[in-house]
Amino acid sequence: MAETLPATAEDAPPSTRHERVGWYFYDWANSAFNTTVITVFLGPYLTSIAKAAAGCASDDPCRGQRIGLLGIDIAPGSLFPYMVSLSVFLTVFVLPMVGAVADRSAHKKEMLALFAYIGSAATIGLLFLTGDRYLLGAGLFLVANISYGASIVVYYSFLPQIAGPEDRDSVSSVGWAIGYIGGGLLLAINVAAVLFKDSLGMDTGEVARYSMVSAGIWWAAFTTIPLVRLRNRPPVAGPAQGPLLVDGFRQLWHTLRSLKAYPLTLFFLIAYLIYNDGIQTVISLSAVYGTEELKLSDDVLVPTILMVQFLAFAGALGMGALAKRIGAWKTILISLVLWTVVLAVAFRLPANQAIPFVLLGGGIGIVLGGSQALSRSLFSQLIPKGKEAEYFGLYEISDKGTSWLGPLLFGLAYGMTESYRVAIISLLAFFIVGFVLLLAVPIRRAIVAAGNVPPARL
Repeated sequence: MAETLPATAEDAPPSTRHERVGWYFYDWANSAFNTTVITVFLGPYLTSIAKAAAGCASDDPCRGQRIGLLGIDIAPGSLFPYMVSLSVFLTVFVLPMVGAVADRSAHKKEMLALFAYIGSAATIGLLFLTGDRYLLGAGLFLVANISYGASIVVYYSFLPQIAGPEDRDSVSSVGWAIGYIGGGLLLAINVAAVLFKDSLGMDTGEVARYSMVSAGIWWAAFTTIPLVRLRNRPPVAGPAQGPLLVDGFRQLWHTLRSLKAYPLTLFFLIAYLIYNDGIQTVISLSAVYGTEELKLSDDVLVPTILMVQFLAFAGALGMGALAKRIGAWKTILISLVLWTVVLAVAFRLPANQAIPFVLLGGGIGIVLGGSQALSRSLFSQLIPKGKEAEYFGLYEISDKGTSWLGPLLFGLAYGMTESYRVAIISLLAFFIVGFVLLLAVPIRRAIVAAGNVPPARL
């Protein structure tokens, strides 16, 4: 039976706890892709496949050998960061378009399902990433990461519809925290597979491959919960004027032009895109850094990243509580100072020593969840009403796993120096510049300029 919608967005009934729990569960579903695939397994595994194609041994630093990518010869160690950058470069064109269409669609649940299931199917396709098929892996990752980003845009656009201004920090933080638990739970299962791979009769590569496939299955399975619990609502921007896709392109152009009417929102967005690019690059390339530079085994890396997931749960809730006392803006600034400390320590970590890496992982976990969750809720206060999805389309250009300039800089730094330490310390620029730009944003005035009422504390 077709779902009956209210006549307008204002007529839609308020959200319920049942619906909010459903919304939380998409964080639970998609975090498995971000954690198991992007953060842990795909980087080192795709690098090993690229090394095999270049004729290098798995423990060979592979200096001087090259592989072909789009007609360009690159170092095998640069393949994964370059593919992350390429996927995000493509999402720059796709995600704002998805947001513009979502704001004019009365069927956002169906859009969420479409992108989530395409992404999860591409992830499951990594089952066939064997031998020297690095181009297959690169292609599947492109499809999965772009679909992932598109689904997140639609998912985020529900936030202003299920939570008022005073509740968004806590709702966003709870969703992010639940996402870390979901991603961490699947990773825990995969950690057990890594630790008992000999008993299972599998090598490290097989464990990595099946772990990535499990993330695709998890993503698809748990997406059914938000699809059942979330309600479609009337288009927040009104019905489309003509064909939906054409109207979406038209509105995207208007959105980009209208940003000049909200210069403070634009300024915050630029600051966010810069500092979060650094955060996402650290997350997505930490396993590569630990494997290739610090010479740590999966027996150390995977449990450490698992620990980060559960500490990030506590960190998201803890920094959410701090934001209630001092405001989200100040809390995010504090987190950026802590991120600069994390990078400085990572640069100095000794090779072949597990304990310093584990301690650093603990620091990352504490600061990680809160800086992202509070940025999401704070940005939702800066969006003019009726433009939620299309503005989140711009925001998602640098969100979970979708950084662009950071991996590009990391890949270039490694390509020129063949040093992962130089590559990791180059990311300091993102946190320093992002901090300075965010500090310069008058947040309360920006919220008022967008036509919203600022919370009591910022």
